[in-house]
Amino acid sequence: MSFPRKRESITMNRYFVYILSSTRNGTLYVGITNNLKRRIYEHKNGLVEVFTKKYKVHELVYFEQTDNVYSAIQREKQIKKWNRQWKIELVEKENKNWEDLYFKI
Repeated sequence: MSFPRKRESITMNRYFVYILSSTRNGTLYVGITNNLKRRIYEHKNGLVEVFTKKYKVHELVYFEQTDNVYSAIQREKQIKKWNRQWKIELVEKENKNWEDLYFKI
């Protein structure tokens, strides 16, 4: 017996693990999203009532992308467990000057 197939979307899901900072070497926040531009916009404009609004953590200083949601969740948890220095080293490996990458995405 054969069942009709659902039409599969050609678009691939993308997931992002990101780090926001208040200033260079300032307060850090690690998050995950499937829409990086929208999520950072929300952080920058205080549209989410969370840690980032309270501590003015709104500069995107690091992100990485995957097509697997479970990998993204695992990576986010891994980075959150790291000590502060390891997170700073991760940012500086890719973004020495701590530029706000939001305007480049």
